[in-house]
Amino acid sequence: MALVLERKREAVEIVKRLRQHGHQAFLVGGCVRDEVMGRAPKDFDIATSAHPEDVLRLYPQALTVGARFGVVLIEAEGHQYEVTTFRSDGTYRDGRRPEEVTYSEDPRTDVFRRDFTLNGLLCDPLSGEILDFVGGRADIAAGVIRTIGGPEQRFREDKLRLLRAVRFAARFGFKIEPATRAAIRQMSAEILQVSWERSREELSKILTEGYAASGVSLMDECNLLQHLLPEVSALQGVSQPPEFHPEGDVWTHTLLMLELMDRAQQGTAALDERGTVGLNPALVGDLANAYPTITLALGVLLHDIGKPPTFSVSDRIRFNQHADVGARMATVVCERFRLTNRQIQRVFELVRDHLKFKDLPHMRPATAKRFIRQEGFEEHLELHRLDCLGSHRNLDNWKLAWEMMSQLDPTEIRPPRVVTGDDLIRLGHSPGPRFQEILKDLEDAQLDGMIRTREEALAWLKERYPPDRNP
Repeated sequence: MALVLERKREAVEIVKRLRQHGHQAFLVGGCVRDEVMGRAPKDFDIATSAHPEDVLRLYPQALTVGARFGVVLIEAEGHQYEVTTFRSDGTYRDGRRPEEVTYSEDPRTDVFRRDFTLNGLLCDPLSGEILDFVGGRADIAAGVIRTIGGPEQRFREDKLRLLRAVRFAARFGFKIEPATRAAIRQMSAEILQVSWERSREELSKILTEGYAASGVSLMDECNLLQHLLPEVSALQGVSQPPEFHPEGDVWTHTLLMLELMDRAQQGTAALDERGTVGLNPALVGDLANAYPTITLALGVLLHDIGKPPTFSVSDRIRFNQHADVGARMATVVCERFRLTNRQIQRVFELVRDHLKFKDLPHMRPATAKRFIRQEGFEEHLELHRLDCLGSHRNLDNWKLAWEMMSQLDPTEIRPPRVVTGDDLIRLGHSPGPRFQEILKDLEDAQLDGMIRTREEALAWLKERYPPDRNP
């Protein structure tokens, strides 16, 4: 809260300075909306009658990346504040930005070009007066997402607004006004005209800000899911064996996991195996700082996308190799949304390995330790927990993995190397690819507790791997 107050103070100082030089200036958009709703704003934006060159005279170090659209970024105390000149927009030929803008002295003109009524509020921070020219406060009170002006025009101007409407509705638990909703459904295919990077940013917020289940459901209801994530849309109606999945089909299971993830995000609290709420002790590593990570959220969303193409019925419903198939499909999805290579690899591993926990009680110690020591294992563990709670609710293997991860000494999971390649050469082995095989086998013996010292390792090597030449 202290940071919010500090950022607001800086924004108000910018407003004061603009007014001292004869310009109108107001706080605008999300910060006003959030304060009206009793929420803490994340960013403070300013709308002003001052032209970019006027702002730059007052703030010579400001960034002018958006100056042709009347946007200047002012940095103060390490934070950026977007200052936008009152304007009306010309034709949007690329479905993202206007071809030209016309500056105005009237704040109403600026509000009427914005996206949704709840984002069209202005605030005079010196008097506290809210300027509402579009019925934004009434729509906030009624819990409604409504475009400013005709929805088709607003969505033609910027096709990303199709997805933003869903995000705002899910975030605030609002309904999308019927005409706005109808326009989204009718124009849903046009979301594909938006760059995947821009759609990724909206999807990331939907999945990680605490309303993933409602956001994905609403994407489906508005016909956006079938265009952006057809692999997830295909989960609907895919039956599962009731003895393992009493909750229903794969779509229902996935939504339930997303809901559990949302609930866990609220204070990192989650349902335990008895259905009560308790803290999840496995929130360590990246998850301790940011729950959920985008990779965990995508792992939850995509973990079963391999089930539709592998569905079969024999003695019961089966999905043979669905984890491997799904991992390859998840890679395609992540590449489509232009995730980083590291993120793509993590999601691939989460989907590929999500069934391995069932084998944990029967794994040899070396295999189990290699499994739990992999990078990002806390995300694997949390995905498994959500998977169990969203189906059969048996957390025995989760508990076993958690106990191993928390109780094993780091040297038991990653034992120090006691033999090197030079030692193998001295023992009479020729350098080559076989070195890696020998050293891995030796580490497995360490992980299994068979070898603890260098002397034991050398004796084991002489017995297990006779030299291929005289030392």
